[in-house]
Amino acid sequence: MKVNKGIVFVLLGAGCYGFTPIFAKLGFSFGYSLGQINIIQMVISSLLLWSITLIKRPSFKGLTKKNLPQIMITGCFIGLTSIFYYGAMQYLPASLAIILMFQFVWIGIILEWIFSKIKPAPITILSILLILIGVFFASNIVNGDIQGLPFKGFLFGILSAFTYAGFIFFSGKVAVNVDPLTRTSLMATGSTILILVLFMRELPSVLPLETNLVTVGVGVSLFGAILPPLFFAVGSPLIPGGIANILTSIELPIAILSASIILSETVTGLQWFGTAIILVAIVLNELGNRLFRVRKHLEG
Repeated sequence: MKVNKGIVFVLLGAGCYGFTPIFAKLGFSFGYSLGQINIIQMVISSLLLWSITLIKRPSFKGLTKKNLPQIMITGCFIGLTSIFYYGAMQYLPASLAIILMFQFVWIGIILEWIFSKIKPAPITILSILLILIGVFFASNIVNGDIQGLPFKGFLFGILSAFTYAGFIFFSGKVAVNVDPLTRTSLMATGSTILILVLFMRELPSVLPLETNLVTVGVGVSLFGAILPPLFFAVGSPLIPGGIANILTSIELPIAILSASIILSETVTGLQWFGTAIILVAIVLNELGNRLFRVRKHLEG
């Protein structure tokens, strides 16, 4: 049951990320900078999370002088992912930006292999290969639509993949015995501090708060910094990190769908074909691992 619960929460967290391009693109269309969007996102995120935490009477059980900074440093990965991901969307279509960030799948598996010494199962390797094939088609490389796009956008996209993989990996390893809501609030605090330091010069431009900026801030906060880490904080510790990375691929079809319907970006048949392959890979991986656990239980 714990594994099933973990799967549901990780899928919900990943799904939320799929809606962030809508608000990020909206912010850029209003003329706001990368710094302004990140500042308002993290400040709102921290305030909302701590408000909820205090209302529910926070539990600091398991929190120590050692894991407190570890939690906040882990939260910095959220801020870095937002910077690189939104930065990629400044120069690239939202659907392509999410494709680049999606490389966190194989990066996360490598992190699990290196740091946890967990060798991926054959079914997981097969799923990863299918996902990468799906990514190839979903990115629309076949039609040459990526030619002429700024290199800076691709760089930001790949960097967001590394930081996102790092967040997923460490969020399932650091202080997992601490109350998820308290831990998420501390992560948001760490991320907010990082953003304020990096974009210190842009702080005066955020005030006075404009309605459009607040709207964008609330949107990216909920779907990019509040709900995902909260869901991951609950779900990631319940399942292996490699499987968590596979499951979070659900954000890709959601992001492409939202880009197509809401942002009116053109999505070709090949892109939907690639998305379908990715979804098949998710199902294949989950069913394969479930069968493996059942067989292992019967043999034991």
